[in-house]
Amino acid sequence: MKPSTGENIFQAVLILLITLMCVVMIYPFVHIASLSVSSPAEASRFGMHLYPKEIDFTGWKQVLAQKKIWTGFGNSAFRTIVGTFLTLIMMSLCAYPLSRKTLPHRNVYTMIILFTMFFGGGLVPNYLLIKSLHLMDSVWVYIIPGLVPTFSMLVLRNFFMSIPLELEESAKIDGANDIRILFTIVLPLSKPVLATLALWSAVGHWNAWFDAVLYISDQSKQVLQFFLREIVITNTDAETLGRSTVDNIRYETSIKAATIMFAIMPILVVYPFLQKYFVKGTMIGSLKG
Repeated sequence: MKPSTGENIFQAVLILLITLMCVVMIYPFVHIASLSVSSPAEASRFGMHLYPKEIDFTGWKQVLAQKKIWTGFGNSAFRTIVGTFLTLIMMSLCAYPLSRKTLPHRNVYTMIILFTMFFGGGLVPNYLLIKSLHLMDSVWVYIIPGLVPTFSMLVLRNFFMSIPLELEESAKIDGANDIRILFTIVLPLSKPVLATLALWSAVGHWNAWFDAVLYISDQSKQVLQFFLREIVITNTDAETLGRSTVDNIRYETSIKAATIMFAIMPILVVYPFLQKYFVKGTMIGSLKG
């Protein structure tokens, strides 16, 4: 059927809104990328920066030459890779039994876990808990407290519930136990939702900085986002990057922009490999309750 005038107007408005949203989201990235490779005079110029008119990589050179930045990068990489891997394992071990109807009182257990999404102890109890667990000034404080995110675990549980029970029953007839069924049948069938949850976890770990401020005093264990905050927000460029005050003022904008780009590039590199699973995993994992 030929679309009506109202439908054509709706489609045009929808396309316009989506285009505006794309511009609003993409422009800040283009702006920062341009500033990171601009000369001091160009970077300090007021207005839009869609491309660098005067290219100068001094900001990048100063950022990449600093040991603190690479130390933070290494700690963030460790936190993201190890944290994401352990989170997927622990979520799977928690979500799988909750998805089986044979588990006694599974709805009670689910409600208890769901309760933690809406109510928490607060900052002070969390700090006392971390201290009592002897996780202060330990890199494991980045991983252990948030090892099983409730919302992600429930999404994974819902996905497991959509897998036909006949597959498990045939495997049990052949002598497979629950652990083998989980790792050889259920998880291989769950690649879309696992990729989606891995992306959520990785982005959360990579962007986190507040726990580093609270629980870590050793600079050698700080994450990249902590040093990014120092440079961009608290303006400690001179001390952090070892430049003289005059040079620091000249290259301040370029240094901040280069640091921001350095911090977000790893996620930009990883995202295209997981993007094809993202929508599929989110939709399938949210269908069945």
